[in-house]
Parts: sequence; C-alpha cells; structure tokens
Amino acid sequence: MREVPLQKDVKTPKKLKVTSLTKTRKRSDYLWAYLMIAPTMLGLFIFYLWPIIQTFYYSFTEWGAFGQYEWTGLDNYKRMLGDLNLLQSFKNTGIYIIFTVPVGIFLSIIVAVLLNQKIKGKSIYRTLYFLPVITMPAAIAMVWKWIYNADYGLLNYLLSLVGIKGPHWVSDPNIALYSIIVVAIWSGIGYNMVIFLSGLQGIPKMYYEAAEIDGAGPFRVFFKITLPLLSPVIFFVSIMSLIGAFQVFDLIFMMIGKGSTAIESTQSIVYLFYQHAFVLNEKGYAAAIAVLLLIVILIITAIQMVLQKKWVHYE
Repeated sequence: MREVPLQKDVKTPKKLKVTSLTKTRKRSDYLWAYLMIAPTMLGLFIFYLWPIIQTFYYSFTEWGAFGQYEWTGLDNYKRMLGDLNLLQSFKNTGIYIIFTVPVGIFLSIIVAVLLNQKIKGKSIYRTLYFLPVITMPAAIAMVWKWIYNADYGLLNYLLSLVGIKGPHWVSDPNIALYSIIVVAIWSGIGYNMVIFLSGLQGIPKMYYEAAEIDGAGPFRVFFKITLPLLSPVIFFVSIMSLIGAFQVFDLIFMMIGKGSTAIESTQSIVYLFYQHAFVLNEKGYAAAIAVLLLIVILIITAIQMVLQKKWVHYE
C-alpha cells in the first residue's frame, strides 16, 4: 500500500497570534478596571441613584401614619400649584442665591488674588480663611446666633458703643434672611478661595511678564488676563455654589427657631421639604418637592452650560 505522507502542523501566523494576545490583554485590563471601580459604582447606585428613583416614585404616593402608602398619581404635584408656602420658600431661596453666589464668588476671587501675592504670613492668612470650612455648620450657626443676639450679642454691643440700638437680627422677618446670607458668605469664602488659588497658580507667568513689559497696570492685568484665564474655574465654582445654595438648610434650622416669627420669611425649599417629611409626616408631598427642586437645579445647570460658551475662555 502506498504510504500517505503525514501533514505538517500548520503554524499560526505571527500576526494572528499577536492580535489574539492583544485582545486577551485588553479583556483582562477591562476586567480589572471594572473590578476597581465596582465599589465606587455600587456606592453611587445605593446611596445616590437608588434614592433618586425611590424619591421620584414616592412623589406619586401618599403616606399613612405607620409607613403605609398608596398611589395617588399627580395629586402631590397639583397641590404644589396652590401652595403659597412653596412659593414663599422659592422666593426666599432665590434671594439667598442672588446674594450669596455672586458676592461669595467675587470676595473669594479678591481674597485669592491677595493671598497669591508675596506677602509675609501668607500661610497663616490662608489657614484663617479656610478654618470655617472645616468647622461644623452647627458650631458656626451657634456662634453667629450669639453674635446676632438682640439682648447680649456682640454685634449689638458694638453698635451700642456708638449710640445705635441694634435690631433683632434673627427674629425680625425683614432682616433675618439677610443675616443668614452674611453668615453663608463668610463661611464659604475659604473653600472657594482654595479653588481660585489653584486656578491662579495654573496661569502661566509669561502673560504677566508680557503685560508688565507693555506697561499694563494692575487693574488692566486683572480684568484682561487674570479673569479671562480664571473663567473656567469661576464657571466650576458658580455651578457648585448655585447647587449648594439651593440646598441651604443647616443655617436656617440652627439659627431660626421653629416658633420664630421670621421662619416664614427665611425657610428655604429644603427646609420646607424637612417640615413635610419629618414634622408633618407628609413624605409623598415632600418627595414631590424634592423632585421639583432636582428639576429646577438641572434646568439652571443646563442653562449655565449653554451660556458658558460665551464667557468661559479655555487656554
């Protein structure tokens, strides 16, 4: 019989082997990448995304005394249309935002520019400005409540030395909100200052050197160089400050008593949410308020994202 020659093993092309090995490595890299971010993603889902989903669902329900709830459809949202307290809380929050966000950003930029100069004790000043950020909001509220006290507070005492009778800073409905605004601006300067400092230190020095050669003054340098190159940081801080201002609660809760005559003129949207959720036990309506607040923040943030193309200059 004729012998059939054995076929030699067909060798895999080298290029094919390299491609297969590369794909295997990519899969392994993707697997490890997903494993590394899995705890963070799980935490985001459990503590952020899932509560949002639950809140949205509960906004269409009405809760009973023992945690039982029933589906009510759009009743909570219809109720909001005629809720004068909700309208007042939006007004109070709007006033709070109008003053705290622009003024806070402006003062933070000024402080950051001053502390970015070559001055003695620069680190000490930076620490002093940043101290309110690491202080508990409750402690800040208690200290300022004592300062604002109409009978024995420090502020009215200083005013009495020059013959001025101080008002009731936190109980007068006409000025209580503005007293809280002052505290909010003071306590927020340090955090924004650190962010602006990092932005200032990232501006190339060659721009300032060129401006100095051209004979530009400090104000011209500030408005023509510093502010335009700092605009991305200002944009970031404005978004974060706006979102934080919409969520103001702790200062109002700690400084304005529940039975105070000024509570109606100072309560924010989040404070109203707290009242309905934990005091009046109307969790369904409170969830609807939270959803409305989320929608408002999303809309305003989207508007900021669109408008930033006209004034934010990326280097």
